[in-house]
Formats: sequence, structure tokens, C-alpha cells
Amino acid sequence: LATVQALMQHPSFSLKNPNKVRALIGAFANANPINFHAADGSGYAFIAEQVLALDALNPQIASRLVRSLMNWQHYEPQRAELMRQALQCVAAKEGLSNDVAEIVQRSLTIKSGVK
Repeated sequence: LATVQALMQHPSFSLKNPNKVRALIGAFANANPINFHAADGSGYAFIAEQVLALDALNPQIASRLVRSLMNWQHYEPQRAELMRQALQCVAAKEGLSNDVAEIVQRSLTIKSGVK
């Protein structure tokens, strides 16, 4: 996670560039299971922060990124709860785009057994 955060400070990186976001943050969420699923939930919190930052810039990229948290109920209880909390953090943002809000709400309601 520290490496990803450091790379985000590089002058060549920009949250406004979807390809760079997918290459760095998307790869962290989807291809780095050890750090994304850190027991302390730091990977989930990081993704939630990035989704919120991206939502104002590019809701489509933000909605793709938040999907990495969607299957929270398939993980062991501690990680599942941390993933659910990250989703709730995103859901709590006022003015959330429809793209992100739809995915988050669907994940939090249908996936938890509430229909």
C-alpha cells in the first residue's frame, strides 16, 4: 500500500487519467490480494478513499474500482466486516454519483440478504 501511495505522488500520475488509475489503483485492488486484503482493512479504506476522490472526476472509473469491494460477504467475518464498512463509508457521501451509488447500495442490500 505504501508503494502505491508513493507512486501516486509521482509527477506522471494523475487521478484525471483513467489509464493510470486503472494501472496503479485498479491493479492494487484486483491483482494484489495480500495487500488489498490486509487484516487491518487498510487496503479497503484506501480503495474507499480513492473511489470518493474519483467519483467527482470520473464516476465510471470510480464505479469500476468500487466493484473490488462488492463480494465482501464471501470473505471471513473480520475482512467481510471491514469491506462492508468501506462500502458504507462510500455510501455515506452526499452527492455520490448514480454510477457508484447503485453499485454500493446493491452490494450492501442484496449481498447482505436484505432485499
